[in-house]
Amino acid sequence: MAGPTFDQHDGEIWYDGAFVPWADAKVHVLTHGLHYASAVFEGERAYAGHVFKLEEHTKRLHASANILGFELPYTAEQINNATNELLSRAGLTDAYVRPIAWRGSEMMGVSAQKNTIHVAIAAWQWPSYFAPEERLKGIRLDIAEYRRPDPRTAPSHSKAAGLYMICTLSKHAAENKGYADAMMLDWQGNVAEATGANIFFVKDGQVHTPTPVCFLDGITRRTVIDLAHKRGLTVNERTITPEELEGFEECFLTGTAAEVTPVSEIGPYKFVPGALSKQLMDDYDTLVRAAGAAAIAAE
Repeated sequence: MAGPTFDQHDGEIWYDGAFVPWADAKVHVLTHGLHYASAVFEGERAYAGHVFKLEEHTKRLHASANILGFELPYTAEQINNATNELLSRAGLTDAYVRPIAWRGSEMMGVSAQKNTIHVAIAAWQWPSYFAPEERLKGIRLDIAEYRRPDPRTAPSHSKAAGLYMICTLSKHAAENKGYADAMMLDWQGNVAEATGANIFFVKDGQVHTPTPVCFLDGITRRTVIDLAHKRGLTVNERTITPEELEGFEECFLTGTAAEVTPVSEIGPYKFVPGALSKQLMDDYDTLVRAAGAAAIAAE
């Protein structure tokens, strides 16, 4: 992304209950969340100045924190109000919003139950996660070396910072080979997700997607499933093996950042972005922008 690095933006960040200059939103080098990944976050998207499904995102932020064993010192209403005010103060319309909560620096060690819990929210203007022309023709995915872990070994249903380490490694490896992203398998070798988005397939007019056993049941994922049902489509949430990829006709990713993004290739497997993928992409675009317009009308 062109422009200043993320520590040098203009504007404000909501930090522990107050709006502070962007450059002043800092943590100490011995912050527990930095060393031991005791941090949870959300990725949110604003359309026409309003976050799509803000309440669901904030509810998940609280739930993620609880899974990691801490409580946020702010209510959902306080966080929602802070998010809305942040967008308004910055004059942002189509934007990305990043709330994050983490354990502070009172204790440095594996155990830090009494550390202060901090919360911050940042927002910035952000275009589509993938370039528009790339999105329409379908992006290319590698198959990641790392797998999503057994849910008995990691807090899979928390949007926790530590779970994204292998995502960064896998996306970097894919980009170094010329791909846009990577598809990850689960610990049993079945299809899981991309590094930051859920995955769907199309065959014979039906939609297929992995059951979210060891990864997040994304808010965009659930929204797209609802849109598919409204179209009268059958959605099969099930175990999908890599060998099945050869028989699927279409493939697309869903996520707050990715929205609905068609896929043309996963390793040796080829797909053609077709009518069903494009229809759901258009339906999602229409829904989120209508929600933004409705929020403005309600003000």
